[in-house]
Amino acid sequence: MLKTNNLTKSFGGLTAVNNVNIEIQKGSITAVIGPNGAGKTTFFNMITGVYTPTSGEILLGEESLVGLKPHAVSKKGIARTFQNIRLFSSMTALENVMVGMHQHLKYGVFSTIFHLPSYKKAEKAAMKEAYKWLEYVGLSDVYNEESSSLSYGAQRRLEIARALASKPSILLLDEPAAGMNPKETKELTDLIYQMRDDLNLTIVLIEHDMKLVMEISEYLFVLDHGEKIAEGKPLEIRNNQKVIEAYLGKSAVTTA
Repeated sequence: MLKTNNLTKSFGGLTAVNNVNIEIQKGSITAVIGPNGAGKTTFFNMITGVYTPTSGEILLGEESLVGLKPHAVSKKGIARTFQNIRLFSSMTALENVMVGMHQHLKYGVFSTIFHLPSYKKAEKAAMKEAYKWLEYVGLSDVYNEESSSLSYGAQRRLEIARALASKPSILLLDEPAAGMNPKETKELTDLIYQMRDDLNLTIVLIEHDMKLVMEISEYLFVLDHGEKIAEGKPLEIRNNQKVIEAYLGKSAVTTA
């Protein structure tokens, strides 16, 4: 469903991602892991149009995504959350989700300015749908609260709700469990399974919580210093010496 061929991104003399080839299967839960500085977020940023690759290809089916801006990538059905939460802090939870729906709203500038009946009807429908997504992630009771007042775990789920509101077929989650307590992480795990099964989503996540990764991922790609060093199922990755070395150093492999 999503594929990269020799994907590379350089910043001056630094190559952050180097000739990375991956293939994401439709309907899968796939993880991209690696130590800090491995190039994982840069990889996500290229897929979503934040960065233009220095070279290589990104294919959604048979269609190239290279050169598309983030809003255009979103229209193709790819949504994401961010490593550092990016919500509109002074907007309510409901309003934040409505922002994620903007590309599907049907009213134009003229009807918006003059609050014509078509605008009012579309706005009412948008609010109803936004509330549905808040309900889906378990946040309907805080729909009218400013996002800045929510707990960290709730803000993470609000970001997911906003992404879902864009009606994606592929959802990229950048460290979704960061800062969560064990209870929130368990709820997140259940939500990821639920989203995949209920919404027919393909989910790709970057995550440092290895317990979560090994439990939920069906396939993993491992990056280190911008290069793919391994791929496979969780058990294969757990026992891969290159992966152990990347995380723990050569001495860990020697000791093992």
